[in-house]
Amino acid sequence: MKFFVDTADLKEIRELAETGLLDGVTTNPSLIAKSGGDFKATIKEICAIVEGPVSAEVGATEADAMIAEARSLPPSPRTWLPGGALTWDGLKACRALSEAEIPVSCHALLNANQALLAAKAGAMFISPFVGRLDDAGEDGMQVVRDIRTIYDNHLFETDPRRSSDQTRNDVKLAAIAGADVATVPPQIIRDLVKHPLTDKGLAAFLADWKKSGQSV
Repeated sequence: MKFFVDTADLKEIRELAETGLLDGVTTNPSLIAKSGGDFKATIKEICAIVEGPVSAEVGATEADAMIAEARSLPPSPRTWLPGGALTWDGLKACRALSEAEIPVSCHALLNANQALLAAKAGAMFISPFVGRLDDAGEDGMQVVRDIRTIYDNHLFETDPRRSSDQTRNDVKLAAIAGADVATVPPQIIRDLVKHPLTDKGLAAFLADWKKSGQSV
């Protein structure tokens, strides 16, 4: 499973990229506004830090405008994935950009039928909003499992990306369900290494090592 961090904080991105565990970044105008940066300049800086995909949402809602915005943003198709909600106009934009070899990420999917349409339109990534489905009383992770089955059955190359995992357990469940990518806040990536028994075991080891009076 790949890890994409969901942030516009350049310091956080640099620190996580240095670990070698970061595969990509997702961001949007709201996150960039909170960081105080310029939208295009921030995207360019993120792409300079991260070798993998960098996804940022376009602001337009009509196909022609979405395509124009996506083409205007830096830097190259190798890292840049314009993202947009799955609407008819979004699908049109996805198809046009994909055919121009500009990879696309489709956001805000809420069922497997929408994921099927996104894959047929050529999306590289799709983001089912699992948390919103759970909040509405539906089984969001079942949607991820359904999408995984459909994509495997029909050999689609689109990667399902579990959107905005908020706990360590969410990451585990997404991996079990077959999501290719977990989109997570920076702290969740750090929290994955934590377990109280790890801390307890390390403390006991260090105490025993100190008692031994030895050194390496």
